[in-house]
Amino acid sequence: MYFSVSEVLLIDLHTLGILCIKAMDIKAFSRTCGITIVNPDLFIEAMTHRSYLNENKEHKHSHNERLEFLGDAVLELIVTEYLFQKFNNPEGELTAWRAALVNGEMLATVAREIGIENFLLMSKGESKDTGKARNYLLANAMEAIIGAIYMDQGYDAAKQFVMTHVVVHINEILEKKLYLDPKSYFQEKAQEIINITPHYKLMSETGPDHDRVFVVAVCLGDEHVAEGRGKSKQEAQRDAAKNALEHKKWV
Repeated sequence: MYFSVSEVLLIDLHTLGILCIKAMDIKAFSRTCGITIVNPDLFIEAMTHRSYLNENKEHKHSHNERLEFLGDAVLELIVTEYLFQKFNNPEGELTAWRAALVNGEMLATVAREIGIENFLLMSKGESKDTGKARNYLLANAMEAIIGAIYMDQGYDAAKQFVMTHVVVHINEILEKKLYLDPKSYFQEKAQEIINITPHYKLMSETGPDHDRVFVVAVCLGDEHVAEGRGKSKQEAQRDAAKNALEHKKWV
């Protein structure tokens, strides 16, 4: 059997238990991300989640946590530099805008827009999870990709990637005020529009102590507006407020 040089071959076990070959197509990954790749190994590592190594001992690349660490710093510098040069706003506002551009939810959204999800190397268990855990994994992979581009081609190439895929969302963030805490913003809009202060109600609490899942509802008087989920009550409340803003079309 022959493979093109654009493919890096990885041994994996098929879900039926049959030994097979899994290939990551570097050329397809390059086209998807819109980047030129010099050292494919960096990008294989960037797409390797720690869980994949547990099931694939023969995998010759490390997991992506070191590249994620690097990419996080590079991303923050690029976004900070852009905001500093583009806007004359006070530090506090720039900090909030930067947080909205580089947070996990935004990075997961960008990852899906680019289409990198199909290239992720993860365990079978991780591959079945499509909720918040997948968003966390996608966000980490985005940071790792930025770190890989920086190591592969330097700051300017990483900056071009970040400007094209991440910073482009700044107008949306400012228009929809996504830099505001959802709870604070929902309360502000509710008081402004209908003169009611929202309140939150715990609907359910499930899972073991180390992995609790909370479901919280946000209400306006007797109106059950929306629900949210999270690993803490505070996270669930923020998610509920975000969903309520969308439901009320107050964004």
